[in-house]
Amino acid sequence: MKLKYTLFSLALASMSTAYAQTTLLTAKAYLDVKSGKLIDNPTLLIENKKIVRVSTQGQLRPPKGAIVINLPNKVLVPGLMDMHVHLTSDATDNFLASRNYSIPRQTVKAVKNAKITLLAGFTTVRNLGAAGYSVIATRDGINAKEIPGPRIFSAGHSISITGGHCDDNFSAPEKKSRSAGVADGPWAVRAKVRENIKYGANTIKICATGGVFSKGTKVGVQQFSEQELKAAADEAHLRGLVIAAHAHGTSGIKAAIRAGIDSIEHCSFMDKEAIQLALKHGTFLSCDIYNTEYTLAFGEANGVPQENINKEKLVSKAQRDSFTKAVNAGVKMVFGSDAAIYPHGDNAKQFSRMVKFGMTPLQAIQSSTINSADLLKLDNVGQIKAGFMADIIAVDENPLKNISTLEQVRFVMKEGTVFKK
Repeated sequence: MKLKYTLFSLALASMSTAYAQTTLLTAKAYLDVKSGKLIDNPTLLIENKKIVRVSTQGQLRPPKGAIVINLPNKVLVPGLMDMHVHLTSDATDNFLASRNYSIPRQTVKAVKNAKITLLAGFTTVRNLGAAGYSVIATRDGINAKEIPGPRIFSAGHSISITGGHCDDNFSAPEKKSRSAGVADGPWAVRAKVRENIKYGANTIKICATGGVFSKGTKVGVQQFSEQELKAAADEAHLRGLVIAAHAHGTSGIKAAIRAGIDSIEHCSFMDKEAIQLALKHGTFLSCDIYNTEYTLAFGEANGVPQENINKEKLVSKAQRDSFTKAVNAGVKMVFGSDAAIYPHGDNAKQFSRMVKFGMTPLQAIQSSTINSADLLKLDNVGQIKAGFMADIIAVDENPLKNISTLEQVRFVMKEGTVFKK
């Protein structure tokens, strides 16, 4: 415990200083996620947040004053990326009680869960919806090197129709409670996108269909019209942002794809036409196929109402079937866990399910590295390569032979700073 505390304290201290430190990192091997090759005995030279050279052990001497980190029994993998998290929530909290948490309370949760997520090996995440710009504040604190956490793309408030999946439907009518992301009609939707951006959103989320964890919504039913979805997509793209659509139902998935949405979340009821549309438009799919196990095992004990558990049962098998069909068809896939529906830090448990339901281990890893980087339009993360950010994790085994090794990350470096060793 003392060693871990010291390393973490050093990481925090280094966050507040200039990134002038040079590091030489060696390991048993590293995974080239583009080619799928395991490269033995690498040496990485890291300066000013980035990998500046990749060489072989013995061919690169440490520069004067460099920190040398040797991981002789570990395999290096690029920092993982999760394209669908909710840092302000914890699965173990009482479901209904947690809906009354204040914005400051939710922000504290986000700070805690950002650290947990980073230490689990996820150096980049996309937070798809949070009240009060709480995760934007958390992201800004991370960027200011005041707190530890992953690189965050935060959507601000999820955009919803009145009474939709992302509205507050749990409060009594006389309270007139309305989520801050509610918008009806194309121009109202555009205004809500603009409002999120005004307060710091660097990605956007819109809820195209009903959902599992809302009250009174049918999980497969389309909510926003295609015209409204297009207004959101056009406004986000006009401002240079990537937009995601929560969509379980078939018609909502198709409308979101035709509207130009960049990624579809959940994708529970996909038919052949929806898959072909995704292929035609180059749309990314993000399927959270692990968390159903947690909900069905622990949801009742955590206070999840029976209505929501019944909806989870409705989408569980269908979503996994849709995932398999989409993988077989060659649709672009990213890693999205919906962490908060199950405990933060367990994100990597989804990898083994992605393999079980149709992906090769390399495809699963690519979904969380190069594919996610492509979705976010980032050209300097997701690979261990010269010129890329030094976002690097280490595991005990070759993940192409044992994908579950990613559930036990032993070393975490983000932008050249070590947070776990």
